Amino acid sequence: SEVKQQVEITEVACLESDLQNGQMKEVEVGQQKVLLVRGEAGFSAVGGLCSHYGAPLVKGALLGDRVRCPWHGACFNIKTGDIEDYPGLDCLPAYKVKVDDGKVYVTIKNKMTKRVKEMGGRVPDVCHTVMLIGGGPASLVCAETLRQNSYGGRIVIVTKEELLPFDKPKLSKALNVERLFNHIHNGTVHGYNQLLIATGGRGRDLIHWYQLASHTQMISCSVGMEVAAYLSDKAAIVSVIGTSDYAYQMSLGPAVGKMAMQILKDQNVKFYMKDGVSEIRGENGKVKEVLLKCGSVLDADVVVLGIGVTPNSDFLKGSQIATDSKSHVVVDKFMRTNVPDIFSAGDVASFPLTLRQNLQVNIAHWQMAHAHGRIAALNMLNKPTEMNSVPFFWTMLKGKSVRYAGYGEGYTQIVFKGNVEEQKFLAFYIKEGVVVAAASMNFDPAVARLAEMMATGRTITKAQAESDDLSWLQMP
Repeated sequence: SEVKQQVEITEVACLESDLQNGQMKEVEVGQQKVLLVRGEAGFSAVGGLCSHYGAPLVKGALLGDRVRCPWHGACFNIKTGDIEDYPGLDCLPAYKVKVDDGKVYVTIKNKMTKRVKEMGGRVPDVCHTVMLIGGGPASLVCAETLRQNSYGGRIVIVTKEELLPFDKPKLSKALNVERLFNHIHNGTVHGYNQLLIATGGRGRDLIHWYQLASHTQMISCSVGMEVAAYLSDKAAIVSVIGTSDYAYQMSLGPAVGKMAMQILKDQNVKFYMKDGVSEIRGENGKVKEVLLKCGSVLDADVVVLGIGVTPNSDFLKGSQIATDSKSHVVVDKFMRTNVPDIFSAGDVASFPLTLRQNLQVNIAHWQMAHAHGRIAALNMLNKPTEMNSVPFFWTMLKGKSVRYAGYGEGYTQIVFKGNVEEQKFLAFYIKEGVVVAAASMNFDPAVARLAEMMATGRTITKAQAESDDLSWLQMP
């Protein structure tokens, strides 16, 4: 087989005096963007673009030995380039740095913006099986983490559908993973030594699926708002129906919700708030109109329902595995269920959230599923590791992004910096005198910075949030 030749390029990146301790700088070496960081132990250099969506990491948040992406919250070790929090799957390339005569030299090998961590494979003499039920991101990261940590046993993924988790070639070729399709209910028996339940959730019962045409109605939620934004220049009429006064009212508050609605109103999206759907009418299997509780009738060719999900845990009924009142599988900080050697992760799991004093929560989000999969794998390997990730969300409306970190359920006050109507703001969500979450628009890297502070266990007080002096946030 052909072996790629390693091409080394060494260039002066900057002067030693250009960076102080705790500072970072984007430089170019061989036309490759490199993030150069100066820490207590000296200089280090890694790839300059986030492996998730290519965000410039120099605009992110640096705290200690890791940098957090300003866009979606992925975290990377600045010495090794390894991904330490999600979303995303790949690591960053790490580069050799040398300081000589006041100049900082960086050496890169080949031009790459991402790096796949080295993985082991199946070892024939190892008689041990890890079974992963579910084909989503939690299972994928669990499988990757097992192989990255030299697990040599069998890994078997059981899925309802024939589609594999994303990055399918890596799953089957690099990870040596076996696949079983739709084997949960067909009566076959499969043995395992350790089990991961990562079956996710399904949309609450829907009435019908309909063919896309020119009129679209939808029930308000985060996904609903994003779909409305996307369709605003594609469908003749887009309407959003919601039970509250404003979109995002419970999560982001009325001011942010009103601003988000205005962005879509400017694109001719119509809103029917403080209302609900009484009936969806159709003919010959196709939707025709939606009857609102107020009595109004809206023409519709498509209805998108954002009414939440139900955890896929029905198959556990009658088992010893504990579930909560909403049928989520209950786990501890190590992603362990109450049954030895059985773990759970992703949207189906309820876990203790560190930043909210171990409040048991279910957070159905891509980032958390990745993190759960990693923690479950490490604890399967008897490498005790707690789940301490800070929830990090984002939503995009017509090219304008809202970032959100933390867990704001039950907040009693919102403190704003900037101006919400002008779409440049930072919002602190307060409960019992402490910041429990933050949201922003055009205020990077504030939310990424706050997420890193929360991740290290720092308490951010209401007084800090209310202060005109935000130097504690260390914004650039």
